[in-house]
This record gives sequence, structure tokens and C-alpha cells, in this order.
Amino acid sequence: MIKPIKIGALAIAGAIALAACGSSSSSKALVIGTDFPLQGSSADASASTNNAIKLYLEQIGNKVGNFSIEIKEYDNSTAAKGGWDDAQCAKNAQDHVANTAEVAVVGTYNSGCAKIIVPVLNQAPDGPMLMVSHANTNPGLTKTWNPGEPDKYYPTGKRNYARVVTTDDYQGAAAAQYLKKEKGVTKCAVLNDNQTYGQGVAQAFVKEAAAQGIEVVLNEAWDAKQSNYTSLFTKVKSAGADCVYIAGIFDNNGGQLVKDKTAVLGDNAKIVTMAPDGFTGYPDLQKMPEAEGLLLSFTGLSQDGILAAGGTAAKFVEDYKAKYNAAPVGSFSIYGAAALQVILAAIEASDGTRKGITDAVFSGAGVTIPADKSVTGAEIAIDPASGDVKSRTITIQIMKGGAETDVMPWELG
Repeated sequence: MIKPIKIGALAIAGAIALAACGSSSSSKALVIGTDFPLQGSSADASASTNNAIKLYLEQIGNKVGNFSIEIKEYDNSTAAKGGWDDAQCAKNAQDHVANTAEVAVVGTYNSGCAKIIVPVLNQAPDGPMLMVSHANTNPGLTKTWNPGEPDKYYPTGKRNYARVVTTDDYQGAAAAQYLKKEKGVTKCAVLNDNQTYGQGVAQAFVKEAAAQGIEVVLNEAWDAKQSNYTSLFTKVKSAGADCVYIAGIFDNNGGQLVKDKTAVLGDNAKIVTMAPDGFTGYPDLQKMPEAEGLLLSFTGLSQDGILAAGGTAAKFVEDYKAKYNAAPVGSFSIYGAAALQVILAAIEASDGTRKGITDAVFSGAGVTIPADKSVTGAEIAIDPASGDVKSRTITIQIMKGGAETDVMPWELG
């Protein structure tokens, strides 16, 4: 018998091992759901994430331990909404639980959708059922943040949610520190998209801005349904801001927001403009001339950073390019495969039941994927007490020549 390669608790058996040990038909088949917005501005990144997940599974022979693995894709968006939709997230939550072959979920992309799905999975009759996100960054999902958080997402009293990226209390703080120490800003206008993610990262930014001596001269939400934002940026101009922090997701009419910011205030060389990772990985934004010079933050290693790490991580990106004739869209798509690695490690260490898989993450030492085996090139260690990844990596980027280009990693002061 050819022994599988070990990734922490995860045993990866390649195609040769499958041939030597017998076909996957002799093993128990388990389903892992993916739950992303497949319509609207996030569609490209979501499709890329699904592709990265399928590629990783293909590379390990669609099998881990004594279990064969299948992927079922769920869409939490609607055409009418042009992005994630509350009702669709609620429906998906029920569908995950009802599919008895499904044991875990990779997702969601949007924190607001996760807050709808997690409590339902938490109460699965044969669970709780595990969900691991590659992109949720709102702190309240795992730690004290807004009233009732995070306990209200875990009605059974047991955790069932983890993530492989760090949280917005660190991302917002890193942005404020960077803007003060590297850009010397003194007066900043903070805009949020009035959704869970945007409000959370804005909240973190405003708190750290005060600590850094940055005056927040305007703190307002933008309406995603507005046809233009000229009046909003006229207020920003009148307030004397030398910085604009856009807290939200590009899906919420972010293109129009960036265009009108430039029309009223000038390009990003005239007024420092920064957005969090909700504006990363969008080809439509990358193509916009008004986005040139836009500063960004990412809650992990960017794709450039992953490639620079070399080894397994860089090879995975190159394999993706070879298979799909294009680079992964953004960096979150690679983190989707990292979330899958965590789930597979839990499956391999379990009896294959929903409860057993969840317990593998939230008991003992939890799950760790070593750096040399991780598709991100960095260790992924899940804290079994919270479900948070232990890494606090933040990458500062700039839009340059139509691409998200690394500026520097940022270590919180």
C-alpha cells in the first residue's frame, strides 16, 4: 500500500494511492457544500473559489481517509439583488441541514449571510454542522462585538463555525495605523455600505483612528440604490477630509461610488482613498481608471504573497493557472481551498458524522495545517475555543496598472 501524504491530521491520498487501495466506491461518500454569491459583482470570485476547491479535491483523488468527497454548490445570491440575499441565505441554511449526506459547508463570502446560516447549522439534529469561511471577517461571528454576539449564533452553546482569515477589528485598525504612519492623514471621512461587514470594519477603523489622532470628520452610510454620490462627496469635501475610508463591499454600487469620489474630490493621488478586502478580487473595479492608486487591505496573504512563499502554495496557484487558463480571481479564492483543507482535516480525524467532524475542530488542539502543506503558504491554526484562525496577517495593497499589487505586510502596533 502506498501511504498517503500527511497534512497535520489530514491524510491526502493521491490518484496513485487510490489505484493501489481500491476505488472510492468502497468508501463512504460525504458531501461538502459551498455557499457563495454566484450572481452579481461577486460571481467571478465565487466561481474561481469553487474552481480552486474542485482542483484541490481532484489533486487528492476526491478522497480523505476512508471517505470519498463530493462538492455541492449553493448560490446565496439572486439576480434581483445582484448579490447575497437574506432570504436565499435562510433557504440555503435549511437545505444544508436537510441534505443528510452533507456534513460541512465552505462559506460564506459575506458575513451577513453567515449570521443567518450559522445558527441554523448549529441546531442541526445530528450536528452541530461545521461551516468554515474563507472570507467572513466581521468580529461578531466569533467574539464579543455588538450586543448578544457571538453567543446568539450558537443556540446549542457549542461552536460550529470557523474561518481561515483574520477579523475586521484587526483589519480596520491596521488601515488606520497605516494611513497615519505611512500617509500622514489627519482628517478622514468614513463611509460604510450599511451592511454587517461594512459597519463592522468601519467601527474598527473609527476606534483606531481616534487612538492614532485621526479626526473622523464624516461617518455615514451610502445607499447602494443611489444613482450617484455627488452630494455625499460634496459633504466630504466641505468637511476638509484628506482621506476617504470606504468600508463595505464593491457589490453595493462600489463602482459608482469610486467614480463619483474621483469626480468630486480628484483621483487617488490627490486624496488618499482606502478600502478593505470587500473591494478586492473584483475585475470590474480593477479595470476602472478611477481605481488607480486605490489603497486596499487584505486579511491574509495576498496572491502575490502566496506566490512569493513558494513551495506547495505557489505550485497550487500555478496548477490553477494551468487548469483554468487564468489566475485565480483575487486571493479569497485560494483561501476557499484553505477552508476546505480544514474541513478535510476534521473529516479525517472523525467518524464522518456531522457532530464528529465539528468536534474535531472544537475540541483538544483543534485543527492545524502546517505552512508547508497549506495552499496559502502560511500555517492555518484554528483556535478550538473560538473558531478563529490564530494568524493576524494583514496585507496592504495598491491598485496599480489594473492589478492589486502588494505594498507591505502590516503588523499591528
